[in-house]
This record gives sequence, C-alpha cells and structure tokens, in this order.
Amino acid sequence: MEKENNNLEKPSNRRNFLKVGLIAGGSIAAGTLAISNILSCNKKEGSGVKRTVFTQDGKVYTTDQSHLQDFEVPPVSNDEARKGIPNKKFVMVIDEAKCDGCKKCTEACQKMHYTESDREWIKVFKMQDANATAPYFFPKPCFHCDNPPCTKVCPVNATFKRQDGIVLIDNVRCIGCRSCMVACPYSTRFFNWSAPIEQPELEGMTYSPEKGIPRRMGTVEKCDFCPDMIRQGKMPACVSGCPMDAIYFGDQNEDAVTNASGVTVKFSQLLEDNAGYRHLEELGTEPRVYYLPPKNRKYPKPDMNNIDKKKAGKPVVKDLDMGNMQM
Repeated sequence: MEKENNNLEKPSNRRNFLKVGLIAGGSIAAGTLAISNILSCNKKEGSGVKRTVFTQDGKVYTTDQSHLQDFEVPPVSNDEARKGIPNKKFVMVIDEAKCDGCKKCTEACQKMHYTESDREWIKVFKMQDANATAPYFFPKPCFHCDNPPCTKVCPVNATFKRQDGIVLIDNVRCIGCRSCMVACPYSTRFFNWSAPIEQPELEGMTYSPEKGIPRRMGTVEKCDFCPDMIRQGKMPACVSGCPMDAIYFGDQNEDAVTNASGVTVKFSQLLEDNAGYRHLEELGTEPRVYYLPPKNRKYPKPDMNNIDKKKAGKPVVKDLDMGNMQM
C-alpha cells in the first residue's frame, strides 16, 4: 500500500489520476480553485501553488495549479430569452385568504414543465400561527428577486436577471456547481441528480431557457414564471390552474394583475387594501412575489366532487389582460 501511495505522489501519476477523477467544481475555501478551471493534459513543471477542487460526485482533491486549464463556457443558448419582454415588469400576488391548499397550482406547473411528482417548483406549506388560530396555506414559487443572490454567485452566468423582472436559468451553460442553490435564501431551486423521464412529445425540441425543456441531468432548475406563455399573452400555468383564483399575475408598469377567472385589479390598490407583504423582505432581495395575509378567510370548505374538472386537470390557459405586449 505504501508503494502505491508513493506512485501517486509522482507528478505524472498524480496528473493521470486526477485527469480521470476530476471535473469542474466550485471553490470550497479561500484560495481554492475557481469553478471555471479543469485539468490540463499538458505535462508542466509544478508551480508549487496548490489548489483544492471537488468533483460532481462530492470528492475533494488537491493538485498543482500548473495542472489546470481554463474551462470553456458554452455559448449563450438564446440571446432573446436573456433580454426579456421590453417595457414589462412582471409581478405575482398570492392571496392566502383564498388559497385552500389544493396544490392545483403545483400540479399545473408540473404538467407544463414535465417535472416528476417529487419535483415541486411551487411548494404549498400548511401554516398555523397559534393553537387557537385556524391554519392557512403558503404557496412558495421562486420569488424572482430584483436583488437576486443566485445570479451573483454563478461563475458561468448560467442564471440571470432579465429586464422584465424574471430570473431564469440557461441549462446549456449550467455546470451543476449548485452555488446558486446555496445562495438562495428561499430554497426554491432544485438539482437534477438523475436523467429526467423521457417524454415522446419533447423529442427533437430545441432547448430554450424560456421553456426550461428538454430538462437536463446535472443542472439546476426552478419556477420560471412561464415566460414562453407570457410571450403569447397568456397566464403562467400556476395562475390558470388555481381553482380558487388565489394567484394574480401581471405587469407592475401597468399597475394591473389578473387571476384565473380573468378578474383584473389595480396592483398597488390590491396591496394597499389588503396589507400586502413580501416573504423575508428584510433580507434585501426585493422579491417580485407578494402575499395578501390570510385574514377573513374567503372560501368555504371545498367540495372536491364539484371542483371544475377543467381547472383541476390540465391548466386552462387564460389571456393576460395587460394591454398590447411588445415583443
């Protein structure tokens, strides 16, 4: 065993060992290797500067800096998707007084993005402030922050903030370092540890960050506000799929938001009249998702036998009542 360890310490053997086991990773401590480096195949003299890197399977290695080379980041997959829709600033409002916890928003999202049953981009939590108070429900999508920590830590600019307020992920560029997941204070991002289930209808489809499909193993994904639907002047899947009309979506620039029934209200007035708030606003992330507190619960006990079958199944697409959209 001692002889084997000595062989590994020789520069050439060490390089060959690392060449097989080492791939792109993230910095794990001060002075460690930046994510944009991988091993070089060139035989160079050691510089004496050691760098620590880790692999996607969670193993950690130390190597000489001279044995590393720059990682070539893939090109941007879609320039238009990074710009967003001009003159728009999209916003979502969730009325906790209306939400009955049915999770139809989650189901509609999963159908739209072909995610597995354990992959909930919109999680619905049952909340109760005290033993003497009634429980309520808290749907939690990505908050599409105006000051997003996730975009600041991505070493390859795979996750980005658009001019219309939406935060997206380009899975062609994503290298799976999961730095964005660590930076997100809301835990709304997910990692694809295994290959997504093949969907025949997606075969041959060209990937776009606005659609998020086809999904890719080894990359991060999350709620995206359905920008491909918005470009068509339609509602995100979660809004159309909510049978309680608890989710509103619209353009802050036009000061208007709309729910699944097509009811359009003034955004600023809705927040003012109902004491609207943002989750963990004190963090300074400036979320674009607002909540209306669960006061004066507005829904009766739901009769699941009488729920609209169309709304309970595939999301009913509703048009956005936000004026003429400029593409």
